[in-house]
Amino acid sequence: MISKILVVSFTTVFSINLYSAEPSAFGAGDLENPQPYGLSSSEKVVLENKNEIQSIATKTKNQIFQIDSMRERIDGLQSVVENLTRNSHQNKIDLGHLKEKFISDLNNTSEYQKRLSDIVEKSSLQLNEMNLSLKQLDSLVKKIEVSFISKDEFNGLVNDFNNFKTLLKKEFKTVKKEEKTRTNWEISKDAEANFKKKRYSSSINDYQYLIEQKFKPAYAHYMIGEMQYRRKNYSEAIAYFKKSADLYSKAKYMPVLMLHTAISMESTGDVKNAKVFYNAIASSYPNTKEAEIALKNLETVK
Repeated sequence: MISKILVVSFTTVFSINLYSAEPSAFGAGDLENPQPYGLSSSEKVVLENKNEIQSIATKTKNQIFQIDSMRERIDGLQSVVENLTRNSHQNKIDLGHLKEKFISDLNNTSEYQKRLSDIVEKSSLQLNEMNLSLKQLDSLVKKIEVSFISKDEFNGLVNDFNNFKTLLKKEFKTVKKEEKTRTNWEISKDAEANFKKKRYSSSINDYQYLIEQKFKPAYAHYMIGEMQYRRKNYSEAIAYFKKSADLYSKAKYMPVLMLHTAISMESTGDVKNAKVFYNAIASSYPNTKEAEIALKNLETVK
């Protein structure tokens, strides 16, 4: 539309210039005059076109100015819209985080309330049980007071019992002092005697004391291992046998120690090491009863 107007304007202006080039007397027919006069009919038409073109040109300039102004406003609005879009997107993200945090806090709060409720419920049950127990105890005490003895008599019995405990403690202390008066040799003989009588608990206590005193510790470990072996506590027996062998590997009881170690291993499921010990007994102590048993066990071990 604007390009068509410009073409018309250029054509019209060119025509005006042609007509204005013609001379006229005393300024008549001067179309450039602000107030032209003496115009012919054709000049009047030209003047009207000229005025119309000027009016159109003015409107066109105003429209162009308005368009430029609108473009600036549109650019500004577009920038505002972009900022709003970015802010809206960020707000959505922040809202999502807040929603997640709210749900998490709500879950934590619910879990805490549930735990607190459980604790309160358990505490209430325990308190009820305690109250019931106290009532039963009170009832029992009253029954004892009425049926058997008075409260003072009951307290007297308690005092007598406490005195009896004190007396027992003194007796135990005296016994312990008497035990301390035994020499290590005497304790060793007593341990051996208790072993033969199968009083294993007393014998083990004596040998443990001898180990603490470092009196023949290799033999003491071996003897405790033997008693654990006879009790079928095979894992403990293996531990004591190993310690004994570490302390003194040339003892005369070594064939028995190794044989019982192998049998203990086989009994606990350690067949691989049991075979190793059986073979070691047969090769290290040939022509012995222990070697003969070891070879027989090798034939049956799986």
